[in-house]
Amino acid sequence: MGSHGVRAVYVAFSPERIDPGVARHDRRATPRVVGGISAECGRRAQEALTSTAAAVHVVSSSEAAELTKLLENSFRAVNIAMINEFADSCRAFDVDPIEVIEAAATKPYGFMPFHPGPGVGGHCIPCDTHYLLWQLRAQRLPAPLMNAAMGSIAARPRRVADRARQLRADRGKRVAGARVLVLGVAYKPGVADIRESPALEIMAELAGLGVDVSYADPHVPTLLLGETTVLSSDQVESQEWDLVIVHTMHPGCDPGWLGGQNAVLDTTYRLSPELRCAHL
Repeated sequence: MGSHGVRAVYVAFSPERIDPGVARHDRRATPRVVGGISAECGRRAQEALTSTAAAVHVVSSSEAAELTKLLENSFRAVNIAMINEFADSCRAFDVDPIEVIEAAATKPYGFMPFHPGPGVGGHCIPCDTHYLLWQLRAQRLPAPLMNAAMGSIAARPRRVADRARQLRADRGKRVAGARVLVLGVAYKPGVADIRESPALEIMAELAGLGVDVSYADPHVPTLLLGETTVLSSDQVESQEWDLVIVHTMHPGCDPGWLGGQNAVLDTTYRLSPELRCAHL
């Protein structure tokens, strides 16, 4: 309380560091970064956060703390865009990209494994880099690598829809009118979060192609597709689908029934070849 009865306000920023849906993620064991708008703000924020984390790393300003978050997620965005591109290259050479990634991950230095998929979702990776790019444009500073990565990420769901159309064409069939199931619509396994989920755009793209598209996700009973509320389908294992697009495999889900389907497009790259899977 100040001399005139005014309560002091101390302002600081500490980036979120949470990995939803990952049981082994221990928030208390994850160091926190914090930066105040003054040294005193930073010191008081450090004191407040000490009991919430194993370590608190104090930076010189709230701007430095926010840029830390933007770097973390831009790093992930660039590497995800790269590994998606690499997976496409592996398909051209008829090589399993997961096998190559796992082999590269045996190197104890200079490599960090990332995994390909149908795109990125959640409220961080699809958005944070754009906040940085927006500020860089205001400063007239080019960022070609990050711009290219975000463009590649944004195009990934449409690539899934294009691949579905190609798989139908390879069978001499049109994609229009096909019964297609999107298996899992949450943006990652083990959560019910569909914010920025690639599945939403994939379903919209397929619907625009005239596909009879459905979805099944035990964590997401309903979703809004445009202005239409769509319900998660029941007993999908006992139905015959022209194509199943595996988007998210939640823990505990048994994919064995996919082996009896006409065609399976595995955007996770994690299912066995015995399930008659095609990849992006």
